[in-house]
Amino acid sequence: MAKAAPAEQLRLLEVAALDSEITQLTRKISEATADAQLAAAQAGLDEARAAQAQIQQEVAVAAAALKDSELAVEKVAAHIAKDQTRINSNAGTASDMMALSHEIDSLTVRRNGLEDAELELMGALEELQAQEDAAGSLTATRTEEHAGHLARRDAAVAALEAELANTKSARAELAASFDDALMSTYDRLRTRNGIGAARLFHGTSEASGMALAAGDLAEIKAAPADEVVFCPDSGAILVRSAEWGA
Repeated sequence: MAKAAPAEQLRLLEVAALDSEITQLTRKISEATADAQLAAAQAGLDEARAAQAQIQQEVAVAAAALKDSELAVEKVAAHIAKDQTRINSNAGTASDMMALSHEIDSLTVRRNGLEDAELELMGALEELQAQEDAAGSLTATRTEEHAGHLARRDAAVAALEAELANTKSARAELAASFDDALMSTYDRLRTRNGIGAARLFHGTSEASGMALAAGDLAEIKAAPADEVVFCPDSGAILVRSAEWGA
């Protein structure tokens, strides 16, 4: 059977406490990293960016439509000006002049219709541009909110990681002060069962949380103080002390 001075066995509980703290800190880091508020802020930012991209696309389409409308108006206006120049120069027969006059009238109606459509397109574009400005403002707000949550999350994680590093350092320093064989046994049991050592307190193993059977308890209590004994349920080292009723 493994042997270790009672005081050494008792010190294993300090290692176990540090290991428990390391486990808790590791879990806290995982939870802090998956920050719910940051995740919500990211979702809000993604939504704002998507909406902004959509309205930007609509503005681009509307602007292109207005440009086409302006070109159509210019083309008709240029045709009217050309015909009017020919009439003003009286370059043609009376029949030609009459035809040009009728064409100008027709083109003028066409131009008026195009200009009305152009005004509607301008109004639609202005409305979309206002929506684009609002979408940009919302994205800026959401970006700022996200940055705030990210900074808060990163600071929280950094603090926990620093605490974890200090705890691991303290644990390593403490573990180095033990006999290699005892520490090896402790580490093997902790890796296998999750708990390397725990108290035997008034007949109850704090490793398993269960009261030991009368036969197991009698056998453990009868073992020499320097003999390392184990929890029959969890397999962890059971640390005994007369003060704990064991």
